[in-house]
Amino acid sequence: LKAGSAIRSFDQEKTIAREPAMNKLVELFCCVDDFCEAFLPQWQQFQLECGERKRTRKGRMSESEIMTIIIAFHMSNHRDFKNFYIGMVHRFYKNDFPTLLSYTRFLEVMPSVLIPLSSFFTHVKGEPTGIEFIDSTSLKVCHNLRIPRHKTFKGTAARGKGTMGWFYGFKLHIITNHLGEIV
Repeated sequence: LKAGSAIRSFDQEKTIAREPAMNKLVELFCCVDDFCEAFLPQWQQFQLECGERKRTRKGRMSESEIMTIIIAFHMSNHRDFKNFYIGMVHRFYKNDFPTLLSYTRFLEVMPSVLIPLSSFFTHVKGEPTGIEFIDSTSLKVCHNLRIPRHKTFKGTAARGKGTMGWFYGFKLHIITNHLGEIV
């Protein structure tokens, strides 16, 4: 039993060592939380009301925790969010996020932090240094077979080709400087 637990702890250390984002999880959370404390009250003050009663109860996870997990995923070496969330966060970081949501519920609340997350990235944007790297990824709107029936982004989305083949949606481009800061 001791040998098994030693192997498990060695595997955890090896996994954590491969993930640079997860080594600085507390630092990342503090930065995001400080931003959210300043941004969210101002953002809520400027939102328009539609006249209907809105749910004002706080969720189990704070906006800072949700944003931290999303940012950590993008800083990690994982290719898909499901394996990152279930394999890394649920398994190794449950103590850091005591009110962790299920994977499906987390996917449902992710869009609620889109505007604060975009503002956070604008806030931490780096300065151009003369050495920049550019990369792009596809944001698929729907499966290729459903293109004729798609209505949500009709007229905005387009067909495109990426490294994984043809898709219908958008292409997201990002430019970073040599320090890894988004420009």
